Amino acid sequence: MAKRQLNRRQNWRIEKIQGERAARAAKRESRVVETLEGGDLGPEQTGLVIAHFGVQVEVEATDGELNGQIFRCHLRANLPTLVTGDRVVWRPGNQGIGVIVAQLPRDTELCRPDTRGQLKPVAANVDLIVIVFAPLPEPHANLIDRYLVAAEHAGIRPLLLLNKADLIDAQNETALNALLGVYRQLGYPLLEVSALEGDGMELLKKQLDGNISVFVGQSGVGKSSLVNSLLPGVDTRVGALSELTGKGTHTTTTARLFHFPGGGQLIDSPGIREFGLVHVSRDDVEAGFIEFADLLGHCRFRDCKHDREPGCALLKALEDGRIQPQRMNSYRHILASLPEPEY
Repeated sequence: MAKRQLNRRQNWRIEKIQGERAARAAKRESRVVETLEGGDLGPEQTGLVIAHFGVQVEVEATDGELNGQIFRCHLRANLPTLVTGDRVVWRPGNQGIGVIVAQLPRDTELCRPDTRGQLKPVAANVDLIVIVFAPLPEPHANLIDRYLVAAEHAGIRPLLLLNKADLIDAQNETALNALLGVYRQLGYPLLEVSALEGDGMELLKKQLDGNISVFVGQSGVGKSSLVNSLLPGVDTRVGALSELTGKGTHTTTTARLFHFPGGGQLIDSPGIREFGLVHVSRDDVEAGFIEFADLLGHCRFRDCKHDREPGCALLKALEDGRIQPQRMNSYRHILASLPEPEY
């Protein structure tokens, strides 16, 4: 059944109600914080946000006597929105409750647009973005390339991870090899694993050690299964593919940070089927296609759109085989999806 379309007034009313609820929640939270700060709070110390729940977050103490302990914390009213991976200054209270008093600067942040097109950070201080895909649901180069553009824009190293390698068969092997071959040729790190069978998982652990990593990818590719394999006992929920659509069902509902026994952390983020890039420019997209680097600026026309223009360096490279058609198609598809620039 198709979703009912809301008119402008209905959307405005929904947003107004949600805004009023958020304001009431913020007032209640402010009163709680005032009560806590008026009581017996401990000294300021550093912590790490490991999960977010509405107006509260879970913070793991990272120094002092409380190091490693987890507290459910309230936020001071003047703080920006915090996300999993944020480093903070906080004060502990009684019964596992605390108050966050400051956010420390972020090294990196991974953002995505929400349903209204507003940019929303989903993870902070990430070193490695693990782009997960699988034979089923069928992987698409355009979605992988969107993640690569986002990683380049955020300054986060990418790792391409084909999960469910045990599902490779005679029907999909040729197409998968062609897809993966393009990224191997470009020099992107790429692993093939099976969370179910355990193949390749030790090599994946070595890649993740010492990094703060985040798994991204469309629903159904096995991100939760990978977490369960990498961190036995965590038991994140695993969803099956929809028989009707062949797409995954969402299982993770909030970004959560997990620690590896040998060092490093993993942020498991909610599955998304399409990664919007409304926050990037044409230049950002081109920077995300690393094979374009030595070609940009060498077209005959300064304002070349790399479409049909004579003397286009990118089109010549495409003709010569230095740019793969798969990547050029992705580039054009991503550009076509960007919002019109505002003047």
